[in-house]
Amino acid sequence: MRTVFLLFFLSSYFQSLAQEVKTDVFKNDSLLVIKKDAKKGFQNDYILFIPKGTPLNKETFLLVEPNNTGKISDSIEIHKKYAIDLASVSSVGNNVSTMLKIPLLVPVFPRPASQPLVYTHALDRDVILEHSPELKRLDLQLLEMINDAKSILTSLNIKVNPKIFMNGFSASATFTNRFSFIHPETIKALAIGGFNGKLMLPEKKINTVKLNYPIGIQDFTQLFDKKFDADTFKTIPQFIYMGKSDDNDAVQFDDAYNEEERNIINTNLGRQVQERYLKCQEIYKKNKVNAIFKTYEKVGHWTTSDVNLEVIRFFLSQMQAK
Repeated sequence: MRTVFLLFFLSSYFQSLAQEVKTDVFKNDSLLVIKKDAKKGFQNDYILFIPKGTPLNKETFLLVEPNNTGKISDSIEIHKKYAIDLASVSSVGNNVSTMLKIPLLVPVFPRPASQPLVYTHALDRDVILEHSPELKRLDLQLLEMINDAKSILTSLNIKVNPKIFMNGFSASATFTNRFSFIHPETIKALAIGGFNGKLMLPEKKINTVKLNYPIGIQDFTQLFDKKFDADTFKTIPQFIYMGKSDDNDAVQFDDAYNEEERNIINTNLGRQVQERYLKCQEIYKKNKVNAIFKTYEKVGHWTTSDVNLEVIRFFLSQMQAK
Protein backbone atom coordinates (compact mmCIF):
# COMPACT_ATOMS: atom_id res chain seq x y z
CA MET A 1 0.00 0.00 0.00
CA ARG A 2 1.24 3.48 -0.86
CA THR A 3 2.17 5.89 1.89
CA VAL A 4 -0.11 8.91 1.72
CA PHE A 5 0.65 12.08 3.66
CA LEU A 6 -2.38 14.10 4.76
CA LEU A 7 -1.23 17.68 4.79
CA PHE A 8 -2.84 21.05 5.29
CA PHE A 9 -2.19 24.16 3.29
CA LEU A 10 0.64 26.04 4.97
CA SER A 11 2.75 28.34 2.86
CA SER A 12 5.87 27.54 4.89
CA TYR A 13 5.37 23.84 4.16
CA PHE A 14 5.30 24.42 0.40
CA GLN A 15 8.38 26.60 0.56
CA SER A 16 10.37 24.05 2.54
CA LEU A 17 9.17 21.18 0.37
CA ALA A 18 10.18 22.97 -2.80
CA GLN A 19 13.64 23.59 -1.35
CA GLU A 20 14.06 19.91 -0.50
CA VAL A 21 13.27 18.71 -4.01
CA LYS A 22 16.54 17.67 -5.62
CA THR A 23 15.37 15.05 -8.12
CA ASP A 24 13.51 15.27 -11.40
CA VAL A 25 10.35 13.68 -9.98
CA PHE A 26 8.13 14.18 -6.93
CA LYS A 27 9.37 11.89 -4.13
CA ASN A 28 6.24 10.75 -2.29
CA ASP A 29 2.51 10.34 -2.73
CA SER A 30 1.08 13.43 -1.05
CA LEU A 31 -2.46 14.42 -0.24
CA LEU A 32 -3.05 18.12 0.41
CA VAL A 33 -6.25 19.40 1.99
CA ILE A 34 -6.57 22.98 0.77
CA LYS A 35 -8.81 25.11 2.95
CA LYS A 36 -11.59 27.25 1.50
CA ASP A 37 -10.66 30.83 0.71
CA ALA A 38 -13.48 33.25 -0.08
CA LYS A 39 -10.99 35.91 -1.16
CA LYS A 40 -9.74 33.56 -3.85
CA GLY A 41 -13.26 32.72 -4.96
CA PHE A 42 -13.91 29.27 -3.51
CA GLN A 43 -16.14 28.75 -0.47
CA ASN A 44 -15.29 25.06 -0.03
CA ASP A 45 -12.14 23.03 0.59
CA TYR A 46 -10.52 20.94 -2.09
CA ILE A 47 -8.16 17.98 -2.19
CA LEU A 48 -4.95 17.93 -4.22
CA PHE A 49 -3.29 14.54 -4.69
CA ILE A 50 0.24 14.48 -6.09
CA PRO A 51 1.43 10.97 -6.93
CA LYS A 52 4.97 9.77 -6.44
CA GLY A 53 6.86 10.16 -9.70
CA THR A 54 5.12 13.32 -10.88
CA PRO A 55 7.71 15.01 -13.12
CA LEU A 56 9.33 18.26 -12.03
CA ASN A 57 10.17 21.16 -14.35
CA LYS A 58 8.43 19.40 -17.21
CA GLU A 59 4.94 20.20 -18.45
CA THR A 60 2.23 17.75 -17.47
CA PHE A 61 -1.52 17.94 -16.84
CA LEU A 62 -3.79 18.53 -13.87
CA LEU A 63 -6.64 16.02 -13.66
CA VAL A 64 -9.92 17.20 -12.10
CA GLU A 65 -12.66 14.87 -10.84
CA PRO A 66 -15.72 16.35 -9.08
CA ASN A 67 -16.63 14.72 -5.76
CA ASN A 68 -19.61 12.37 -5.52
CA THR A 69 -20.60 11.29 -2.04
CA GLY A 70 -23.55 9.25 -3.30
CA LYS A 71 -25.87 10.52 -0.56
CA ILE A 72 -27.10 13.72 1.05
CA SER A 73 -25.72 14.99 4.35
CA ASP A 74 -25.45 18.33 6.11
CA SER A 75 -22.07 17.24 7.50
CA ILE A 76 -19.28 18.60 5.32
CA GLU A 77 -16.92 16.16 7.03
CA ILE A 78 -18.78 13.26 5.42
CA HIS A 79 -18.37 14.82 1.99
CA LYS A 80 -14.71 15.55 2.74
CA LYS A 81 -14.09 11.91 3.70
CA TYR A 82 -15.55 10.68 0.41
CA ALA A 83 -13.55 13.26 -1.53
CA ILE A 84 -10.33 12.16 0.19
CA ASP A 85 -11.12 8.52 -0.57
CA LEU A 86 -11.79 9.39 -4.20
CA ALA A 87 -8.52 11.28 -4.48
CA SER A 88 -6.27 8.80 -2.70
CA VAL A 89 -7.67 5.28 -2.60
CA SER A 90 -9.66 3.60 -5.35
CA SER A 91 -11.34 5.57 -8.09
CA VAL A 92 -10.90 5.97 -11.83
CA GLY A 93 -9.38 9.39 -11.21
CA ASN A 94 -6.89 8.07 -8.66
CA ASN A 95 -5.91 5.23 -11.02
CA VAL A 96 -5.34 7.70 -13.86
CA SER A 97 -3.36 10.02 -11.59
CA THR A 98 -1.20 7.24 -10.16
CA MET A 99 -0.49 5.50 -13.45
CA LEU A 100 0.18 8.64 -15.50
CA LYS A 101 1.97 10.51 -12.68
CA ILE A 102 -0.25 13.57 -12.89
CA PRO A 103 -1.76 15.57 -9.99
CA LEU A 104 -5.46 15.16 -9.21
CA LEU A 105 -7.84 17.82 -7.84
CA VAL A 106 -11.09 16.82 -6.11
CA PRO A 107 -13.39 19.58 -4.77
CA VAL A 108 -15.18 19.10 -1.45
CA PHE A 109 -18.58 20.37 -2.53
CA PRO A 110 -21.47 19.84 -0.08
CA ARG A 111 -24.67 18.01 -0.92
CA PRO A 112 -26.95 19.19 1.88
CA ALA A 113 -29.77 17.07 3.31
CA SER A 114 -31.49 20.35 4.22
CA GLN A 115 -31.76 21.09 0.47
CA PRO A 116 -32.30 17.61 -1.00
CA LEU A 117 -33.31 18.84 -4.46
CA VAL A 118 -30.11 20.83 -4.95
CA TYR A 119 -28.02 18.14 -6.63
CA THR A 120 -24.68 19.84 -6.27
CA HIS A 121 -22.61 16.81 -7.26
CA ALA A 122 -24.34 16.71 -10.64
CA LEU A 123 -24.32 20.51 -11.19
CA ASP A 124 -28.07 20.55 -11.79
CA ARG A 125 -30.27 23.55 -12.53
CA ASP A 126 -31.01 24.17 -8.85
CA VAL A 127 -27.29 24.63 -8.21
CA ILE A 128 -26.89 27.17 -10.99
CA LEU A 129 -29.81 29.16 -9.56
CA GLU A 130 -28.57 28.91 -5.95
CA HIS A 131 -27.33 32.08 -4.22
CA SER A 132 -25.94 30.89 -0.87
CA PRO A 133 -22.16 31.42 -0.65
CA GLU A 134 -21.25 27.73 -0.26
CA LEU A 135 -23.40 26.59 -3.19
CA LYS A 136 -23.40 29.56 -5.55
CA ARG A 137 -21.93 28.80 -8.98
CA LEU A 138 -19.93 25.73 -8.08
CA ASP A 139 -18.55 25.73 -11.61
CA LEU A 140 -16.89 29.10 -10.98
CA GLN A 141 -15.67 27.95 -7.57
CA LEU A 142 -14.06 24.96 -9.26
CA LEU A 143 -12.32 27.23 -11.77
CA GLU A 144 -10.80 29.19 -8.87
CA MET A 145 -9.74 25.97 -7.15
CA ILE A 146 -8.00 24.96 -10.38
CA ASN A 147 -6.18 28.31 -10.55
CA ASP A 148 -5.15 27.97 -6.91
CA ALA A 149 -3.93 24.41 -7.42
CA LYS A 150 -1.85 25.52 -10.40
CA SER A 151 -0.14 28.11 -8.19
CA ILE A 152 0.62 25.51 -5.53
CA LEU A 153 1.96 23.07 -8.12
CA THR A 154 4.12 25.80 -9.65
CA SER A 155 5.63 26.47 -6.22
CA LEU A 156 6.57 22.78 -6.14
CA ASN A 157 8.19 22.96 -9.59
CA ILE A 158 5.33 20.99 -11.12
CA LYS A 159 4.35 22.66 -14.38
CA VAL A 160 0.86 21.93 -15.69
CA ASN A 161 -0.72 22.70 -19.02
CA PRO A 162 -3.13 25.66 -19.00
CA LYS A 163 -5.92 23.22 -19.91
CA ILE A 164 -7.08 20.41 -17.63
CA PHE A 165 -8.04 16.77 -17.97
CA MET A 166 -11.45 16.04 -16.46
CA ASN A 167 -12.92 12.73 -15.34
CA GLY A 168 -16.15 11.56 -13.76
CA PHE A 169 -18.40 8.59 -13.08
CA SER A 170 -22.11 8.65 -12.23
CA ALA A 171 -23.05 12.05 -10.75
CA SER A 172 -19.50 13.36 -11.22
CA ALA A 173 -19.74 12.35 -14.89
CA THR A 174 -22.88 14.44 -15.20
CA PHE A 175 -21.10 17.36 -13.47
CA THR A 176 -18.16 16.98 -15.86
CA ASN A 177 -20.43 16.80 -18.90
CA ARG A 178 -22.28 19.97 -17.92
CA PHE A 179 -19.10 21.79 -16.88
CA SER A 180 -17.64 21.08 -20.33
CA PHE A 181 -20.55 22.97 -21.90
CA ILE A 182 -20.12 25.97 -19.63
CA HIS A 183 -16.30 26.16 -19.75
CA PRO A 184 -15.10 24.21 -22.82
CA GLU A 185 -12.05 26.43 -23.22
CA THR A 186 -10.55 25.06 -19.97
CA ILE A 187 -10.58 21.37 -20.93
CA LYS A 188 -7.95 19.47 -22.90
CA ALA A 189 -9.81 16.13 -22.75
CA LEU A 190 -12.45 14.38 -20.63
CA ALA A 191 -13.70 10.90 -19.80
CA ILE A 192 -17.12 10.09 -18.30
CA GLY A 193 -19.15 6.98 -17.57
CA GLY A 194 -22.24 5.73 -15.73
CA PHE A 195 -24.25 8.91 -16.35
CA ASN A 196 -27.76 7.39 -16.60
CA GLY A 197 -27.52 7.41 -20.39
CA LYS A 198 -28.38 11.12 -20.43
CA LEU A 199 -25.91 13.65 -21.78
CA MET A 200 -26.46 17.37 -22.02
CA LEU A 201 -27.25 18.15 -25.65
CA PRO A 202 -25.68 20.87 -27.84
CA GLU A 203 -29.13 21.75 -29.16
CA LYS A 204 -31.89 24.20 -28.28
CA LYS A 205 -34.81 22.00 -29.27
CA ILE A 206 -35.79 18.40 -29.90
CA ASN A 207 -39.03 17.60 -31.73
CA THR A 208 -39.99 21.31 -31.38
CA VAL A 209 -39.61 21.05 -27.56
CA LYS A 210 -37.31 23.67 -25.99
CA LEU A 211 -34.33 22.23 -24.14
CA ASN A 212 -33.26 24.41 -21.23
CA TYR A 213 -30.24 23.70 -19.02
CA PRO A 214 -29.35 21.01 -18.05
CA ILE A 215 -31.01 19.13 -20.93
CA GLY A 216 -29.88 21.50 -23.67
CA ILE A 217 -28.72 25.05 -24.43
CA GLN A 218 -31.96 26.99 -25.07
CA ASP A 219 -31.46 29.33 -22.08
CA PHE A 220 -27.67 29.03 -21.89
CA THR A 221 -26.96 32.72 -22.54
CA GLN A 222 -29.56 33.81 -20.00
CA LEU A 223 -28.10 31.59 -17.28
CA PHE A 224 -24.39 32.06 -17.91
CA ASP A 225 -24.27 35.52 -19.49
CA LYS A 226 -22.34 34.25 -22.49
CA LYS A 227 -22.99 32.30 -25.66
CA PHE A 228 -22.42 28.57 -25.81
CA ASP A 229 -19.03 28.07 -27.49
CA ALA A 230 -20.09 25.19 -29.74
CA ASP A 231 -16.91 25.22 -31.82
CA THR A 232 -14.63 24.75 -28.81
CA PHE A 233 -16.91 22.21 -27.13
CA LYS A 234 -17.03 20.03 -30.24
CA THR A 235 -13.23 19.86 -30.47
CA ILE A 236 -12.72 18.49 -26.92
CA PRO A 237 -11.60 14.83 -27.14
CA GLN A 238 -14.13 12.85 -25.09
CA PHE A 239 -14.21 9.22 -24.00
CA ILE A 240 -17.82 8.39 -23.10
CA TYR A 241 -18.75 4.95 -21.82
CA MET A 242 -21.55 2.94 -20.25
CA GLY A 243 -21.93 -0.61 -19.00
CA LYS A 244 -24.51 -2.45 -21.08
CA SER A 245 -26.19 -3.71 -17.90
CA ASP A 246 -26.22 -0.27 -16.27
CA ASP A 247 -29.83 0.60 -15.44
CA ASN A 248 -29.11 3.13 -12.70
CA ASP A 249 -31.55 5.87 -13.61
CA ALA A 250 -31.34 9.21 -11.82
CA VAL A 251 -33.67 10.74 -14.40
CA GLN A 252 -36.69 9.30 -12.59
CA PHE A 253 -35.86 11.01 -9.27
CA ASP A 254 -36.72 14.55 -8.22
CA ASP A 255 -33.26 15.47 -6.97
CA ALA A 256 -31.81 14.99 -10.45
CA TYR A 257 -34.63 16.38 -12.61
CA ASN A 258 -37.94 18.08 -12.01
CA GLU A 259 -41.16 16.69 -13.46
CA GLU A 260 -41.06 18.85 -16.58
CA GLU A 261 -37.46 17.90 -17.34
CA ARG A 262 -38.20 14.22 -16.69
CA ASN A 263 -41.16 14.25 -19.09
CA ILE A 264 -39.08 15.89 -21.82
CA ILE A 265 -36.33 13.29 -21.42
CA ASN A 266 -38.63 10.27 -21.21
CA THR A 267 -40.71 11.38 -24.19
CA ASN A 268 -37.95 12.53 -26.53
CA LEU A 269 -34.85 10.58 -25.53
CA GLY A 270 -36.25 7.40 -23.99
CA ARG A 271 -37.49 6.00 -20.71
CA GLN A 272 -34.74 3.40 -20.43
CA VAL A 273 -31.09 4.17 -19.72
CA GLN A 274 -29.66 2.25 -22.67
CA GLU A 275 -32.27 3.61 -25.10
CA ARG A 276 -31.40 7.12 -23.96
CA TYR A 277 -27.68 6.46 -24.32
CA LEU A 278 -28.11 5.44 -27.96
CA LYS A 279 -30.19 8.53 -28.71
CA CYS A 280 -27.60 10.82 -27.11
CA GLN A 281 -24.86 9.16 -29.15
CA GLU A 282 -26.85 9.81 -32.30
CA ILE A 283 -27.26 13.50 -31.43
CA TYR A 284 -23.58 13.95 -30.53
CA LYS A 285 -22.49 12.30 -33.77
CA LYS A 286 -24.92 14.46 -35.78
CA ASN A 287 -23.36 17.54 -34.14
CA LYS A 288 -19.84 16.23 -34.88
CA VAL A 289 -18.77 16.21 -31.24
CA ASN A 290 -15.25 14.76 -30.93
CA ALA A 291 -16.33 11.80 -28.80
CA ILE A 292 -15.46 8.11 -28.63
CA PHE A 293 -18.39 6.02 -27.36
CA LYS A 294 -17.83 2.66 -25.73
CA THR A 295 -20.26 0.11 -24.27
CA TYR A 296 -18.95 -2.62 -21.96
CA GLU A 297 -20.67 -5.99 -21.97
CA LYS A 298 -21.66 -7.54 -18.62
CA VAL A 299 -20.89 -4.31 -16.77
CA GLY A 300 -23.49 -2.44 -14.68
CA HIS A 301 -23.17 0.77 -12.70
CA TRP A 302 -19.53 0.26 -11.87
CA THR A 303 -16.12 0.24 -13.49
CA THR A 304 -13.72 -2.65 -14.03
CA SER A 305 -9.97 -2.92 -14.46
CA ASP A 306 -10.54 -3.02 -18.24
CA VAL A 307 -12.59 0.18 -18.08
CA ASN A 308 -9.99 1.92 -15.93
CA LEU A 309 -7.19 0.82 -18.25
CA GLU A 310 -9.00 2.17 -21.29
CA VAL A 311 -9.57 5.52 -19.58
CA ILE A 312 -5.88 5.64 -18.66
CA ARG A 313 -4.91 4.86 -22.25
CA PHE A 314 -7.24 7.58 -23.50
CA PHE A 315 -5.65 10.26 -21.31
CA LEU A 316 -2.16 8.96 -22.13
CA SER A 317 -2.90 9.41 -25.82
CA GLN A 318 -3.94 12.99 -25.12
CA MET A 319 -0.71 13.62 -23.21
CA GLN A 320 1.28 12.29 -26.12
CA ALA A 321 -0.70 14.44 -28.56
CA LYS A 322 0.13 17.72 -26.81
